[in-house]
Amino acid sequence: MAKKRIAVLTGAGVSAESGFATFRDTGGLWEQYNVNDVASIEGWYRNRELVLRFYNDRRRQLRDARPNAAHLAIAGLEKDYRVDVITQNVDNLHEKAGSTRVLHLHGELTKVRPENGLYDDTYRTDEVIDVGFEDVNLGDLAPNGQQLRPHIVFFGEAVPNIEKAIDLVSAADILLIVGTSLQVYPAAGLYRYARFDTPIYIIDPQDVPVHDKRITHIREVATKGMETFLKMLEK
Repeated sequence: MAKKRIAVLTGAGVSAESGFATFRDTGGLWEQYNVNDVASIEGWYRNRELVLRFYNDRRRQLRDARPNAAHLAIAGLEKDYRVDVITQNVDNLHEKAGSTRVLHLHGELTKVRPENGLYDDTYRTDEVIDVGFEDVNLGDLAPNGQQLRPHIVFFGEAVPNIEKAIDLVSAADILLIVGTSLQVYPAAGLYRYARFDTPIYIIDPQDVPVHDKRITHIREVATKGMETFLKMLEK
């Protein structure tokens, strides 16, 4: 008998308890940096050095980060379910926790690509380079001679993996949303693609600006909320 499918959409809140600053909450990264300077395509062309430095700092932070109980609980679901993680996060903590099917909507911090490597709203995967936790600086070039840029979907760019994410949500028997404010589109609209009979669970301590009778809102941080969700699954 085929396993039931769970699609898990995660945001910054799932990594906050691993020491990663979220972007939008009080004390988040957007209070320290101007989003237009370090996370937009305009910011990249305006000051490549600043953007590279910002992501070098994030990469160093990620080197020592460890998955928390929420990451581990999500990975543990694979014992009984087919689990597809769709994450807005650019860290690799889901992979470190043992999740085997992870789709990154907004890119990956440990990877880079040529700055001209975007074609028809997607990127050539053969040009993506895994640099691990190493710095990337102005003047570091790809094999095609172009400046290397973060493998990140900047504001102002298309989200190449959104269609894959829609397919995963549409096929899910359960949709679990963890640690995202559902304010950043197009990811914020993914829950709408769940089948009409698919239960939706949202784990977030904050109010979530969606209203749908399928939704059960667990108002807890990610680690505690996953404990509650697992108890619900047992019932």
